Amino acid sequence: MTTIAIAILCFAGYIIAYNTYGRWLARKIFSLQPEAPTPAHALRDGLDYVPTNRLVLFGHHFTSIAGTGPIVGPAIAVFWGWLPALLWVVLGSIFVGAVHDFGALVVSMRHRGQTIGDISGQMISRRTRLLFLTILFLTLTIIIAVFGLVIATIFSIYPQTVLSVWTAMPLAVVVGVVIYKRGGNLFLMSAIALLLLYFTVYLGVRHLSFDTGLALFPGAGASYMDALGSSVVLWTLFLLIYCFVASVLPVWMLLQPRDYINSLQLYVALFLLIVGLFVAAPPMVGPILGKGLTGAPPLMPFLFITIACGAISGFHSLVSSGTSSKQINRETDALYIGYGSMLVESVLALLVIISCCAGIGILATVDGESLFGREAFMHYYGHGWGGMRLAHTVGVFIEGGGNMIAALGVPRDLAIGIIAVMVACFAATTIDTSTRLQRYVIQEIGGAVSVNALRNKYVATTIAVVCAGILALMRGPEGPGSGGLLLWPLFGATNQLLAGLAFLVVIFYLRRNNKPIFFVVIPLLMMLVIPAWALIYQVMTFYQARNYLLFGFGVFILLVQAWMVVEAVMAWKNARGHTDMPLSQPPPNLDGGRAC
Repeated sequence: MTTIAIAILCFAGYIIAYNTYGRWLARKIFSLQPEAPTPAHALRDGLDYVPTNRLVLFGHHFTSIAGTGPIVGPAIAVFWGWLPALLWVVLGSIFVGAVHDFGALVVSMRHRGQTIGDISGQMISRRTRLLFLTILFLTLTIIIAVFGLVIATIFSIYPQTVLSVWTAMPLAVVVGVVIYKRGGNLFLMSAIALLLLYFTVYLGVRHLSFDTGLALFPGAGASYMDALGSSVVLWTLFLLIYCFVASVLPVWMLLQPRDYINSLQLYVALFLLIVGLFVAAPPMVGPILGKGLTGAPPLMPFLFITIACGAISGFHSLVSSGTSSKQINRETDALYIGYGSMLVESVLALLVIISCCAGIGILATVDGESLFGREAFMHYYGHGWGGMRLAHTVGVFIEGGGNMIAALGVPRDLAIGIIAVMVACFAATTIDTSTRLQRYVIQEIGGAVSVNALRNKYVATTIAVVCAGILALMRGPEGPGSGGLLLWPLFGATNQLLAGLAFLVVIFYLRRNNKPIFFVVIPLLMMLVIPAWALIYQVMTFYQARNYLLFGFGVFILLVQAWMVVEAVMAWKNARGHTDMPLSQPPPNLDGGRAC
């Protein structure tokens, strides 16, 4: 009954937090007004600025911030035991992560939908703006490159996911056109799209489970694989082409409806997981404090950078200020979108911890052999920290989560297929949203350095895709197509430093608008000090290992962060005065001299 008690207490905590702390932030701190104009209306262009139903925008925002982060991070963090992971996921999301996401969304909404990096120039200094945008560019390049590998690897391990992931894309275009151009019924189109998506899950599991080559042309897969080195390279190329298209199309045509459809799929999967948890009531077979697991780095500070999505992630500030702030229909929707979506992501991370530490104990099938209880858990974690690969971190959740859904009478292969497709679709939403965000960042860099060519959406998107492609397709630790992994060890600390810098912008916004800042101080210090601590630890390790590439990048990131903090300290004394940008001003010139 331990798992059920944990679930009930945590769910109650989320509900109470949203209706007390979240509403206090909305009313007393950010003073959200339902009648106030938003950038989506004032700067509406039909491409990026589009007023959106809050249910649709919640789905788009949630699937964009989640990705595989709240799955992979918690699945690894149980090396320190399920209790530390659980506490950080629940308390971190309520008091740190949700405040971060909500704050970034509101600040961007009050500044014509500009990214948090661009706004830093107005809040702190012009130098800070360029420094911040440089970190964003580096971070997003790594994300796009690595998530191509993640999706390709999931396709390889769970080929039954291929059909559903690629079907969701044309399906999203149909839904977007019918709703926005034909006035179709949102509920009806959503139901039809969801049924079709789950039909493809069934087909993928039972009838069309493709190999790791060209999924739609399995007979041709081998020749392409011989030419390009591996199926991972092939899938990465396809994904980058898709990302280019998704970035330049109007947000309502592909990105937004696809994320919404994927969110509906997630809601169903979460519901099944929760009900399955209460039906199966599996005991915790993972250790409460990491006893018996070896090789993990120190819990402090690495727990707090291993679990990012699910507790707090700097990447969320990019989504909040990059796409979602341009689509908010009413200011009051920001509480639901910003604070609420972070709590739902935390629910997912909570279920991942339970799946990995309890659900996996129901059954694990390894080479035709059935493992149960502690033995099943140790199959994934007994090899130590250094042996954790994507196949382990994703696989343990898919198997454990599938076991809990199977407890409802769903055939186990279909249950595993439901979870696997959910994970693959999540990863796809991250890579296409990141490409669009990178396009915004490059356009804003163009504005910062007065290079008009960079403001063109096609030029900016091409640069985003080519830079990520070069990094992704390099030969890396796992062969061709894994080049993104060369810099991936830096991502965890860099991502959390980004959260600290976003908090820095939020706290300047509050000070300039004469609002209380006490509730942000501790989260700000946490997300500046702890990631820097972890990065210094890593930099020393890289130097000892003579890995000068990671050492150099790590030192560079630390210096940029220190520079931005110094800029903030220098600007703090004069940080007074209203800074909200009038929506009557023309939209930012992001397309080489013409409206987007």
